[in-house]
Amino acid sequence: MSKLTFTPAVPTLTYERVVQQIEEAILSKEIKPGQHLPSERELMTQFSVSRPTVREALRVLQSQGLIASKPGGRSGPVVLPVSTDHLGRSFANLTRISSLSLDELVQFRIVLESSACQLAAVMHNDEQLAAMRDAVERMEVESSTGSDSFNRADLDFHAAVWEASHNSILRICGEAVAGAILQVMNDQMSHSDNERREMKKVVSLDRAIFDAIEAGDPVAAGDAAKTAISSYFHKSLDEQGLLGVQALTEKR
Repeated sequence: MSKLTFTPAVPTLTYERVVQQIEEAILSKEIKPGQHLPSERELMTQFSVSRPTVREALRVLQSQGLIASKPGGRSGPVVLPVSTDHLGRSFANLTRISSLSLDELVQFRIVLESSACQLAAVMHNDEQLAAMRDAVERMEVESSTGSDSFNRADLDFHAAVWEASHNSILRICGEAVAGAILQVMNDQMSHSDNERREMKKVVSLDRAIFDAIEAGDPVAAGDAAKTAISSYFHKSLDEQGLLGVQALTEKR
């Protein structure tokens, strides 16, 4: 029998145990959105803890977007509908504080965006397709003038694609990753020898994605997204990063 190895036990703060129980009750729908938690005094009694402990637990739950407190109210905090927005903020923060490399972010974006484009090709509705078309056409106009509105139109295009995928998790993660590498994109555009030429290149890549989505071709849409991302960041990646991108974009 092999020798078991255990890691040191980590003590849990009292307020964290309170958070865990209330969080579980909310996520399991035992407490439904719109209902109120017990008052602070009642929570103190039920958990056998002090008022500062209860208040710290409620502060954490509020920061997670699970409850909202109303100053002066006699009842406890109201339970909020579980929103994907908080997950998006959490993921965006993770990409910033975890020292993730550009290689990792670009590779992850290829996985996310190619999947979103494949879904968008078969899941989009007329309104979403119109939003994509409008964004691409604005990009084509702005690329001729070098206008600052070009970036806004590009962001609108990708936002429309995420929306058309009808997959909230893909949208949240994708937007967070895109936001994390936005500065690299802006720097690359501003330091280009020919900014308008760079814009036209981006338009061409996004147009290929749009055409595949409009045609309802998920394979072509996914391939177009992979080509667009790998082409745009090719010069910014190191050798190891390029190997990873090649593995993800290689056609089988």
